[in-house]
Amino acid sequence: MSHYQDAPELKGALLGQQTEYKDSYDASLLFPIARKLNRDDLNIDESALPFKGEDTWTGYELSWLNQKGKPVVAVAEFIFPATSSHIIESKSFKLYLNSFNQTKFNSMAQVQQILTSDLSKSANCDVVVKLFNADDFDCLMPTPFTGTCLDDLDIEVSEYDLNTELLKADASNEIVTETLYSHLLKSNCLITSQPDWASVVIRYTGKKICHESLLKYLISFRNHNEFHEQCVERLFCDIQNKFSMTQLEVFARYTRRGGLDINPYRSTDFATTQFKLKSNRQ
Repeated sequence: MSHYQDAPELKGALLGQQTEYKDSYDASLLFPIARKLNRDDLNIDESALPFKGEDTWTGYELSWLNQKGKPVVAVAEFIFPATSSHIIESKSFKLYLNSFNQTKFNSMAQVQQILTSDLSKSANCDVVVKLFNADDFDCLMPTPFTGTCLDDLDIEVSEYDLNTELLKADASNEIVTETLYSHLLKSNCLITSQPDWASVVIRYTGKKICHESLLKYLISFRNHNEFHEQCVERLFCDIQNKFSMTQLEVFARYTRRGGLDINPYRSTDFATTQFKLKSNRQ
């Protein structure tokens, strides 16, 4: 279990607590958590991050009332840059979105502006908010992963606690460019220890990784307690520190809980790479 679970900055977090669900707009429900907590644990200098990227959240349960009291429903996409100083605690985010339910707004544009303003202030960065109405929901269907799936490898597994030493280079010592993915990533919430499930994609150029060792390493997250964004940054840093890849990209698509999913993406060259999964939607 990570030592920063008991950090003073996490006191007052809503995760794991019984809470009252408000249905009137309340921006004070948002609870930011400093990314620095995890990055210190990984020896990351926030003034010179070893990666670029973003965290894309999808809100599937967003609703409010128009000025005549008629409900409006939408799906929202929220994009937080990896350079932001804070992430948003997921339960507080859900409670905040629920607070829109019985509140009247003039238009979808007004709701988008309020969401953008509140989230940007809370995360201390410029957050991008996109809203989709009911007729546009089909554009948010996830696209399938491409590359080599690791999950059919016939391996024997005994490590379920995070172990970076499981990562090994392939015996061939080849320099390759390849895309690998697995649906077997599981970690646990840092606060509640509830399971978090994800599919993860790793694309890299560099010394070939032993596929069996990579799958064992991914499975070793099974009892690990950490937030989604932190797991992806740990994956990125562990692989990069071990192999010094010329190019490395890590993307995780977590299953949604309470109407929200989180899809973190980290890359050595986010600005120019042709492999921008981002939210992984067409």
